[in-house]
Amino acid sequence: MLPKFYQHLLALAFAVNKINQDPMILSNLTLGFHIYDSHFDSRMTYRITLDLLFKSQAFLPNYKCDPHIKHIALIGGISPDISSYVADILTLYKIPQVRSVHINTAALSFWYSHQYTGIISLLKHFGWIWVGLLAADDESGDRFLKKLESLFLQNKICSAFVQRMPVDSRFPGLDELSTISANTKEFYSDLKVNVLVVYGETLIIMWLSTALFFAAVNYTEKVWIMTGQIAFASTVISRDWKYEIFQGALIFAIHSNKHEEFQIYLQNVKPAKVHLDDFFKEFWAQAFGCSVPDPKDLTEAHQFCTGRESLKDLPGILFEMVMTGHSYSIYNAVFAVAHALHNLDLSRRKHKAVRMTRYLEEINPCGLPTHLPTYLPTYLLIYLPNICKLIIHLLCIPDLLHLTFQLNIFLKKVHPLSLCNPYCQPGYQKKKEEGEKFCCYDCVQCPEGKISNERDTEDCFKCPSDQYPNQRQDECFPKMTVFLSYEEPLGISLATSAVFFFSVTILVLKIFHLHKDSPIVKANNRDLTYALLISLLLCFLSPFLFIGKPGVMTCFLRQPAFGIIFSLAVSCVLAKTITVVVAFMATKPGSSMRKWMGKRLTCLIVLSSSSIPVGMCAIWLTISPPFPNLDMDTLTTEIVAECKEGSVTMFYLVLGYMGLLSIISFSVAFLARKLPDSFNEAKFITFSMLVFTSVWLSFVPTYLSTKGKYMVAVEIFSILASSAGLLGCIFFPKCFIIVLRPELNNKDHLMRRKEEQQRKLGDWRLKYIKNSCWNWVCLV
Repeated sequence: MLPKFYQHLLALAFAVNKINQDPMILSNLTLGFHIYDSHFDSRMTYRITLDLLFKSQAFLPNYKCDPHIKHIALIGGISPDISSYVADILTLYKIPQVRSVHINTAALSFWYSHQYTGIISLLKHFGWIWVGLLAADDESGDRFLKKLESLFLQNKICSAFVQRMPVDSRFPGLDELSTISANTKEFYSDLKVNVLVVYGETLIIMWLSTALFFAAVNYTEKVWIMTGQIAFASTVISRDWKYEIFQGALIFAIHSNKHEEFQIYLQNVKPAKVHLDDFFKEFWAQAFGCSVPDPKDLTEAHQFCTGRESLKDLPGILFEMVMTGHSYSIYNAVFAVAHALHNLDLSRRKHKAVRMTRYLEEINPCGLPTHLPTYLPTYLLIYLPNICKLIIHLLCIPDLLHLTFQLNIFLKKVHPLSLCNPYCQPGYQKKKEEGEKFCCYDCVQCPEGKISNERDTEDCFKCPSDQYPNQRQDECFPKMTVFLSYEEPLGISLATSAVFFFSVTILVLKIFHLHKDSPIVKANNRDLTYALLISLLLCFLSPFLFIGKPGVMTCFLRQPAFGIIFSLAVSCVLAKTITVVVAFMATKPGSSMRKWMGKRLTCLIVLSSSSIPVGMCAIWLTISPPFPNLDMDTLTTEIVAECKEGSVTMFYLVLGYMGLLSIISFSVAFLARKLPDSFNEAKFITFSMLVFTSVWLSFVPTYLSTKGKYMVAVEIFSILASSAGLLGCIFFPKCFIIVLRPELNNKDHLMRRKEEQQRKLGDWRLKYIKNSCWNWVCLV
């Protein structure tokens, strides 16, 4: 016998007595009751149900000889299976059954769905996804596991194991107990499983505590989540067992109410004050360890009770003075029957024949009239180490999804984890393990460029385009907008270099202007020299279109201006080279090249060569001009403010044309470098074009392999280097003669060199006649 369950019988008796004493209900009727014990067995349940209906002198199914005994209703047991067994027989005879916890099947499903939802909400709230399941080994346990496993799958929770517990009320044999204890120890010792969901009735706890006691498991902190049918109770044998293993158990309890009259009623329960029923003597003996004296037989026991024993002195594990949820359900069920019978009596007086079942269906689970809102209150009970109960009111509305848990009392020290493996921290993502449940996984670092900022992320994701991941890949930081500015050392050095070379070019131009009538200036086509120096001035100014934050106008002018100015400079160099060759060809007697001597040839070369890039740039700016752009993808941590070329094809066409002019100028200058002349520029042009061509040939791969603002720096450097190469190689030797060796820049020196060169010219022409290739080269 479980002494704690005796309160259910007292609640039944208390409710019946209270109804019988109430003149406003069933004034001309008196309620009575019979109590039958199902022994937690289906066969016994069927047998006692038949006994209830048909037993008189002897048991004859479907025969009743005593017409005075009338059963109007039956209050079922706590177990849904017991109630269903009883219903199999009672429905045949139209006898209503009031379940002590639920009135009808709809209420049963409704209340159970709340428990399922509450369990899932608890598990999800605390992140418990690796959970052990313990269920009664009966049909209700099968239904529970089937439903809960389905909900687990929907909510990404896994059952680490499923343990079925017996529901037999007998004490197990040693072999059976040994097997159960071994299985219990095995699952309880799993350190990964720290949350255990238990479904069943009080017998489950009895079997479980017995198994854990005999298994001698080491105490570990685990969270027990139990359904509302379970109550902590012990027998006399197990009353001294340690129940600390269940401390912190979370139990969804049946709705109860503080009933002071019932507490007074319990305090007055004494052997001398109550009518002794068939259970009382056994209950009192087990609860207090003494025998109730029987006036008829004083030799019944070795130790008699003193009469000073009181129920309030019993520990809560054996008996509670507060009306439990199960007792309150029985109390409400009795009142539901009384109200239904009362309404039936009223309807008969009004000549209306209505079955009592209808009135039972119109009473809600709390025994209240149906015009009040029906609700199934749900509580959360926390069992503390001293087996006291802390009751937290969680729900008084149908939708359990709205509840929020503030269990800081329970989880004040440590938030227990129940996981197959540790959480994947931010910066990592899950990786499925082959052959394992989806709750078991590995944690791998996020791929480069992606982050995860939450625990247990399925997949990492990219930061927004204007942000970048930090080194730990768990957060995004805003990208800085970068460009080649005047404030940074690189921009300052390039701007300073441009100003320096621009100043040097101004100085060279001034020197040539001051000595414009000197032989060395006049001999090398003065106007073409001025044009080349002016184009170099523009070349040294063009870097200022590249430095600074790109704007609409700077982007519009940057590359086209660069292409046109450099094409003009190279055209001037080409014109100088061809002028040297034509000048030599014109000295040949009877040569027709004399008519090309002068400004006409140079103007034609310069205008024709530079007009082609001007046309290209005009088309470029018309169809797809350059524009400012923010490049957010090239660099990981920076946004590059840049100028997009618009039409990349046109950009490389202009660059390619400039390269073609450079190669032609270099080739002609290289072949004409040894032509005799007083001031032959061909060899200087050869060196200058060698530098120019080398710079721009190396520019292309360097430009394509560089990112961000350094692409602009590479182009500026190429502009400065190639322009400085032209300036230095072509004009530095002449400035050296003009400034430092003025004796070489006079007419007498020129005449002496001319006589010597005339002699060399004759010898050179003989070589030229023998080598017809020169004729072809010169014609080109």
